Amino acid sequence: MSSPTVLAAGNHFILPSLLTEAVTEATGGAVTAGQIRELRLPWPHTPLGKVAEVDEASGTEDQLIEALRGVRICVTEHAALTERILAHCPELELFCVGRGGPVNANLDAATRHGVAVCYAPGRNATATAEHTLTLLLAAARGVGDTHTDLRQGVWRGDYYDYDKCGIEIEGTTVGLIGYGAIGSRVAKVLAAMGAHVLVHDPYAAPEALAGIAEQVGLDELLGRSRIVSLHARLTDETRGMIGRAQLAAMPRGSVLVNCARGALLDYEAVCDALESGHLRGAGFDVFPEEPVPATSRLLTAPGVVLTPHIAGGSRQVAHKAARIVAAEAARFLRGEPLAHCANPAVLGN
Repeated sequence: MSSPTVLAAGNHFILPSLLTEAVTEATGGAVTAGQIRELRLPWPHTPLGKVAEVDEASGTEDQLIEALRGVRICVTEHAALTERILAHCPELELFCVGRGGPVNANLDAATRHGVAVCYAPGRNATATAEHTLTLLLAAARGVGDTHTDLRQGVWRGDYYDYDKCGIEIEGTTVGLIGYGAIGSRVAKVLAAMGAHVLVHDPYAAPEALAGIAEQVGLDELLGRSRIVSLHARLTDETRGMIGRAQLAAMPRGSVLVNCARGALLDYEAVCDALESGHLRGAGFDVFPEEPVPATSRLLTAPGVVLTPHIAGGSRQVAHKAARIVAAEAARFLRGEPLAHCANPAVLGN
């Protein structure tokens, strides 16, 4: 029996069957289900980790080497692509990663082995923006603490006290640090709700802000905003960008939200600010250590709403990611330019 053309290395989120359906549809049936080998990796039931030299990957090298045997194209979300895998899989030509960046692939090694690596920018922008708004509203209105009280059978009328009441969005100044695919979506909704939106993003085009938000420096944003939400990419410059000094610059009784990257923020300083009352609330989907340790102060700090890094997870995202990587596979098979290739030098153009 001949080797399959495609490996659909899914997981419990982007199911192998979704990848298979997307590839057959994108290729117009030129690649049939019978030409696709399916593999289900253990994420998210097993956390992501390092696999050899790559980060945030799922599965093992031996598992991938066996699954990729004879395969030309791999469509996946978290499968590892390492030097050893590449050395054992000479037939592989294209590796498509259904996430915002191919951190689970060794790009240098892939280029040396002549394997093009693609990724799926924007596949979860809407989901993450909506989740950000969920946490922002919940933190602003104290949903975390009131929910916990009611689950424990406690009805507290004092939440109507003036100093415990929440914040409306209408008429409130909200600061967004970062104005990319996610931050810009959040800004549009907040502006429609009547917020005055400030943005700090040196890369944001003025025309993209027009009628929606005001571009300001970071210090001004922190000093004026009653609610601050982080949407910056994690770089050497942005790592730890919000620490004690920046939190102290925010007005007393402010709210902080982070659905971007845990390393942007000093969480110990945040816990101090929450416990002192300087921050009235916070909403977090990302953390400095994941899973969150049982000893983390975030689990007991007042006014916090927490979710386990699920902002980018929706059923629509799983379908979008599958369609994006399948479209790249179809372009490759038709000899067309790839839309989102991370190592275009391997293509010779």
